[in-house]
Amino acid sequence: MEKDFASSFNMSADNCNFYPELHFMKYLNILIFTILITLTGMGSAAAQASTEPVTYFRSFDSTRIHYTVAGKGEPVILLHGFILNGDSWRKAPLYDSLLKAGYMVVTLDMRGNGLSDKPHDSAAYANDAEARDVMALATYLNLLSYKVVGYSRGAIIVSRLLLLDDRIKCGVMGGMGTGFTDPQWPRRKMFYRALAGDNIPELATMVKSVQAAGLDQQALALMQKEQPATSPAELGKITQAVLVIGGDKDPDNDTGGALAAMMPVGMHATVEGDHGSTVRTAHFASWVVDFLNNH
Repeated sequence: MEKDFASSFNMSADNCNFYPELHFMKYLNILIFTILITLTGMGSAAAQASTEPVTYFRSFDSTRIHYTVAGKGEPVILLHGFILNGDSWRKAPLYDSLLKAGYMVVTLDMRGNGLSDKPHDSAAYANDAEARDVMALATYLNLLSYKVVGYSRGAIIVSRLLLLDDRIKCGVMGGMGTGFTDPQWPRRKMFYRALAGDNIPELATMVKSVQAAGLDQQALALMQKEQPATSPAELGKITQAVLVIGGDKDPDNDTGGALAAMMPVGMHATVEGDHGSTVRTAHFASWVVDFLNNH
C-alpha cells in the first residue's frame, strides 16, 4: 500500500456524509450488530484486565478515571468508542504497532465506562467533561505534548481536544462522518431516548444486551444526552494535522472527505472493513502509524 500522503489522501468535499433517510436503518442495523459483538466479548476482556495492576487518577471534578500506560517514547492517547473501554484497544493491531514503532501508548476508560466512575448526574458529562478528563490525564502524566487517536465516539472527543488542548501535535478521527457536527443529530437523540427508557423498537435488542452485560445504562444514556457537537466553523479553527479514516463498508466512513475538508489540515483515507472491523485491521494500523510518524 502506498503511503504518499500528498497524493493518496482524498481531500475532496464533493460528497457530504449526511446520510439519506433511506440508509438510516441499514446503518442502524450495522451499528447494533457491532455493539452486540462488543458486548459478547466483554467478559473475556474484563478477565484479562483483572490480572494486571489497576491504576487510577482523580480528574478535574474528582471523578476517578482508570488508565494504562505501556512503552516509552512519544505519547499517543487512544480513545475508545461507545459501550467500550480502554482495554478494547489491546485487541486492535494498532496497539502493538504503536509500541513497536517506539511510542508510549496511553489508554483510559472514559467516564461512565469500564473501571472508571459512572456518575448519574447529567452535569458530570456536560461541558466537554470527557475531553477535560483526557487533558487532566495528560497533565497528571506530565505530558508536555502528545498525539491522540479516537475511533467512533472517541473520534468525536478528539475533535473537542483538538480545539481545547494546544499540547496536541496531531489527531486521528476513525469511523466517524459529519453527523456529529449537528447538535440535534437524530442518531444521538434516538440512542439517548432508548437508553433512558423510551420504547424505541429499533434499539430494543441493544438495550436488552446492555442490561444483560451488566453495564450502567443510566451512565450510557447520559453520555448520549451530553455528547458534544463540533460545528463546521469550529472544525475550521483546528490547526493541527488530522487524519479522518474509515472503512469501505462503514456508513460512518467520511465519504468523499467531507469531514476532513472542514479542517485546514484534514486528510482522508479509506481502508477495508465495516464500522466494527475497520479498527481491527492491519491496514488501519499501518495508515495511522504512518500518519503519526509524519506529523
